[in-house]
Amino acid sequence: MREDPISMSSPDIEEEDIRAVLGVLPTGRLSIGPKLEEFERGVAEWVGTRHAVGVSSGTAALHLIVKALGLGPGDEVLVPSFTFAASVNAILYERATPVFVDIEPQTFNLDPEDLASKVGERTRAILAVDVFGHPADWDAILDLARRHGLAAIDDSCEALGAEYRGTRLGRFGAAAAFAFYPNKQITTGEGGMIVTDDADLARVARSLRNQGRSEMGAWLEHERLGYNYRMDEMSAALGASQFRRLPVHLERRDRVARMYGERLAQEDLVLAPAALPWVRPSWFVYVVTLAPGLDRDPIMREMERRGIPVRAYFSPIHLQPYIRREIALECVALPVTEDIARRTVALPFHNRLTEGEVDRVVRALREAIARSDGKR
Repeated sequence: MREDPISMSSPDIEEEDIRAVLGVLPTGRLSIGPKLEEFERGVAEWVGTRHAVGVSSGTAALHLIVKALGLGPGDEVLVPSFTFAASVNAILYERATPVFVDIEPQTFNLDPEDLASKVGERTRAILAVDVFGHPADWDAILDLARRHGLAAIDDSCEALGAEYRGTRLGRFGAAAAFAFYPNKQITTGEGGMIVTDDADLARVARSLRNQGRSEMGAWLEHERLGYNYRMDEMSAALGASQFRRLPVHLERRDRVARMYGERLAQEDLVLAPAALPWVRPSWFVYVVTLAPGLDRDPIMREMERRGIPVRAYFSPIHLQPYIRREIALECVALPVTEDIARRTVALPFHNRLTEGEVDRVVRALREAIARSDGKR
């Protein structure tokens, strides 16, 4: 009997979400309306910040933070290479220069020692990423930022709901960005959110997302060069509805992560992700690390042949062709980043993954590794 396909990811949409979106259409208010305000207010209150600014994507959120902080040509921003391209693109949009920092082998987040070694005369900011939903070492990052007078930006696009030493992410640094793509903890389809305690940063971000209009000015008066980074009301309605169930979504993702962890605990050639004792992760994807010497590509091909979708996470940004064209990189030594990037595999992961499906994924992974290992 042919088994049903397993989805790599899947949004968790319920009837109340559908009703929320459909309820917007008869109002005629499809942009910059009450649903956006409701969503922003809910996120700000839950995170514990004074302001939240909804935008069209997590990328837009990061870009507006970089721009609102005044970063630009001649400024260097410390950033990991083991991340999604948007983390670095937000810096490049403003013609600032990314300086790539290596990562820790356990959490895949910025290595505080390498971070400190990369601070230079032109360094103006640190853009830290809470990779795969595991919080970065915020004590070390903020201590370094204070000592050198640097702005700290939290790319928490993968980590809504995560906690660092009992504090929810979003409250560290000048501002944080969340993202709501369909594979995230909650979704708006496309969408993002800036959270901050800085009233000026929030005011500028609201202006920039809306073509540079001021909050109190006339519709066709533009205070600054801006963008169309608005979140529409249908997306905001979906976000507000999903956000009310965030604790449920987080628990469902915890459950799937626990199932994977229990089944992978006895595997000698696979290292399952683990959280440090002082953090609560918010599982975004489930990424395992293969033992050194295993060839990842045939393992992934064998799993795909068995009907199990997998992905390679991440391809280091400093090795990407467009980065080579955009900036003149001297010798960049990121040995941990490059090693981890060759050995990580993202397994299917979403709220509704069943125990039987997890069993199938782990069985296929085990058999694919055994087949590959036998050929070494």
